[in-house]
Order: sequence, then C-alpha cells, then structure tokens
Amino acid sequence: MGNIKLFESKHRRSTWNEAEEKWYFSVQEVVEVLTESADVKQYIKRMLSRDEQLKSNRGTICTLVEMTASDGKKRKIQASDTKGLLRIIQSVPSPKAEPFKLWLAQVGADCLDEIENPELAIQRTRELYKLKGYSDDWIEKRMRSIAIREELTDEWKNRRVKEQMEYAILTAEISKATFGLTPSEYKKVKGLKNQNLRDHMTDLELIFSMLGEASTTAILKTQNPKGF
Repeated sequence: MGNIKLFESKHRRSTWNEAEEKWYFSVQEVVEVLTESADVKQYIKRMLSRDEQLKSNRGTICTLVEMTASDGKKRKIQASDTKGLLRIIQSVPSPKAEPFKLWLAQVGADCLDEIENPELAIQRTRELYKLKGYSDDWIEKRMRSIAIREELTDEWKNRRVKEQMEYAILTAEISKATFGLTPSEYKKVKGLKNQNLRDHMTDLELIFSMLGEASTTAILKTQNPKGF
C-alpha cells in the first residue's frame, strides 16, 4: 500500500491517538483530495445517500476528533481511522480511489488463498521482510519468534484466557520481566507509533523476547494454570 499515492502534496489533517495507538484522518479533507469537489460537504451527503450501509454505520466509522485548523485553532471534526477510511474510499467513484479499491480486492484474494494454503502466508511474510531490507538471518529469527508467540497464545486459549485485554496484560508482564519495559514503553523508547515493535528489534532483542515467551509456555505446560 505504500506505493499508492493518495494525498500527493496536498495538506490533510491527521492525529495520533496514543491510547488506541491509531492514526485518525480528516474525512472531509481526504474526500476533497480524492474528488477535487468544489463543495465537499454536499458531496459527502450525496455519497451517503447512495450508500445506505455506509450511512447506517457512519457513527462507528466516523468520530469527532480534535484537530488544529489552518487558523491555528483546535476544533472537533469528523475523522476516521485507517479501516474506516478505506471503507469510505470504497464509496468514492473517483479514478484516484481506484488504486485503493484494487489493492483491497487483492488483499481479500490473498487472504482467501492463505486460508486454503497457510504456507502461502509464511512465504509472503518472508518476502515482505526481504523487500524491506532485512537480512536472511534476522528474518529466520523473526519467523521463529512468530511461531513461539503462536505456541504461547495457543496455550492461553486452552486455559480460557480472553483475547485482547488479557493478552495485552500478560504480554506486558512478560516484556517487563524480559526488558524492564512494557511494549508501549518500549515503543516510545524506539520512537515507534503504530509500527510493530518486534519488526524493529535487533537480533539480540528477538532472542530475548523468544526466550521470555518460550519460558512462559513451558511454565504453563508444567503448572497448568487457568484463566484470570
């Protein structure tokens, strides 16, 4: 998706939500860039009238977020995260939106292929890391860390540990025991926002993270604890 040029040199507002670890974008300004409409507010109204599903889900796709206007004042405006933004773009009949629509179609096709053949997901992951410039040795460690993480989360599931919140709490505890920092604290140290922390770890950091999670898995199998 990085090679799709949506906004070009035109200004559009965005803000980082620290609590949710998400970027939020000004819906009006994104639609304006895509359509070059002279009256973007009316354009959005017409777009919603054409897409009843988008209109009915607008409250969950869009939210009021405070951003700084061109006059320097902060005001709450309609904004959306990346997922919501891509849903909105699907309803924009503009040539500039077509690359995104094609990309979404390709992602969907790839996901269906990976469901049928999970090895494709592993292969694509390796290829992506290679394209990003990672060494073969680092990629092997990263792939091994993914396998160790999956083994740990499988053990959590077997012990009725709930996903998301409880996973985050347990992961934070393992990270503190391994590095002395929670994942969110570690990301701040590395200057990361929504990037994957492990993708920015050194070989040694990956080894330590694998050791911490593998040790936790071994303890779970030995002591057989249940969920919170």
